[in-house]
Amino acid sequence: MRSYPATPAPAAATPVHPHAGIGEKIRGAFAIGKTRWGMLALVFFATTLNYIDRAALGVMQPILAEKMSWTAMDYANINFWFQVGYAGGFLLQGRFIDKVGVKRAFFLAVLLWSFATGAHGLATSAAGFMVCRFILGLTEAANYPACVKTTRLWFPAGERAVATGIFNAGTNVGAMVTPALLPLILTVWGWQAAFLCMSALGLTWVVIWRLKYFNPEDHPTVRQSELDYIHQGNEPDSAPTKVPFSQILKMRGTWAFALAYALTAPVFWFYLYWLPPFLNQQYNLGISVTQMGIPLMLIWLTADFGSIGGGILSSWLIGRGMRATTARLVSMLVFALTIICVVFAANASGLWMAVLAIALAVGAHQAWTANIWSLVMDYTPKHMMSTVFGFGGMCASIGGMFMTQIVGAVLTATHNNYNVLFTLIPAMYFIALVWMYLMAPRNVDPPGE
Repeated sequence: MRSYPATPAPAAATPVHPHAGIGEKIRGAFAIGKTRWGMLALVFFATTLNYIDRAALGVMQPILAEKMSWTAMDYANINFWFQVGYAGGFLLQGRFIDKVGVKRAFFLAVLLWSFATGAHGLATSAAGFMVCRFILGLTEAANYPACVKTTRLWFPAGERAVATGIFNAGTNVGAMVTPALLPLILTVWGWQAAFLCMSALGLTWVVIWRLKYFNPEDHPTVRQSELDYIHQGNEPDSAPTKVPFSQILKMRGTWAFALAYALTAPVFWFYLYWLPPFLNQQYNLGISVTQMGIPLMLIWLTADFGSIGGGILSSWLIGRGMRATTARLVSMLVFALTIICVVFAANASGLWMAVLAIALAVGAHQAWTANIWSLVMDYTPKHMMSTVFGFGGMCASIGGMFMTQIVGAVLTATHNNYNVLFTLIPAMYFIALVWMYLMAPRNVDPPGE
């Protein structure tokens, strides 16, 4: 095992001046070493697969609803049971990752969710889909605790938000690729084959992860200079003694993140699950690439820019001397203000005005997410990172369970009127921002405080 200095890295480990341009910073970051970016690529592709699995159901909803006579509440309940599994899975998977390590835990999780995805092709009713979605949620819950843990291990604070934004861009790539390719598979082989293809992609990733992923100190080819750079400015990493879960629940940072994330994370699931039905209803779109595919791809492409751009903004502020946690909060305020534009989506004058309003809001949501995840990394010790994130993810999934039921009930009561839903969304971010400002620690949050 490699050792690394507990003190900040020497000046030679710093790639460029903090006020340098973006291009110079990128060149400097790669000059130090590229291994951490390879690890980031692995979690990026895992996140992409994670969201291909999720987005597929929304795209196929019109076909599956017709074949199996689903109602709006049936569809809401199918998504509800995914959130039930997701909620329990977040807590279990986060703790499991911290105990056995991200490599083994993530390998097992993706293996199981790939089998669960393939099992959807055997379902013949709404009840069958509920069972499959529950198992899928239970296993896919490992994705974000594992990705965040990997980012926390491999990246220093100044690069963390950008790295988070990059791997989280996989959500949008997955959501964008799905409406582009899925109609082709549906046309040629049918909906059962679509689930089998997604399962095969997951199994391929499992093999690559098993062969290529290592923690920084265990990686066989990483340069010492890159290790020094990764650990510069980090808190001394005390021996990762076992911390009781009760102690983690006493940390301010745990609850700061958990409640704020519970308010905002369900919004993305609303976009993922309900955008295709909304666009289909409002503008009589089909599921072909030219009808449904292009609007959705534009929305998710904008989300990619938001995901990465959100990280760049806070990293830029940090480079100009702002405390990391303050830079995240300022960035989150900017993106919360941008999200207000979504209120115009339901009554837009045409398809492309609605797409523009939704695209800006989804992009701002992803930028917000890159910063709230980086914020919890900034103040949480490494050896409990996945546990804290997993608890927050569980709370967010519980919020998602309520969100799916609220959406289904509102649409049923209003005869599929989306006005109320698009109006409530921006308020959730401002409530979460105030909570984070008041509760989030400004430094590493020790257990029991």
